[in-house]
Amino acid sequence: MTPESQKDAVSTAGLKVLERFMTALNAYDAAAMDTCMHFPHVRMAESNVAVYSAPGSNPMDLFDRLKAVDNWHHSAWDVQELIQWNEAKAHWRLTYTRYRDDGSIIGRYDSLYILTSQSNVWGIQARSSFGP
Repeated sequence: MTPESQKDAVSTAGLKVLERFMTALNAYDAAAMDTCMHFPHVRMAESNVAVYSAPGSNPMDLFDRLKAVDNWHHSAWDVQELIQWNEAKAHWRLTYTRYRDDGSIIGRYDSLYILTSQSNVWGIQARSSFGP
């Protein structure tokens, strides 16, 4: 496989995972979010580091707080850039926006996601975000 075709394959697989993840997040579907992740899964947000050891351990209380405090309705990717990769791991520079029900913006946040391929299945292994 040429470097260019490898990048295309990794990019295509990664974008599919990221879109499924955002769809699941917006549907408030923890089980569907889990299918997009590999475990253990690491999440860094604000000054906290959380390790989710298995499916079902991703707390959804963040979304309850976002709904209660900010009237969060949905989020959307703004930037999805594959910045480093090989056949088993990919680093993605991402930016997403959180929106209220009326379409107004709550905030825009930069993130770094690390996707890995395990048994030929790509999933999010770790994510670090400047959002809460």
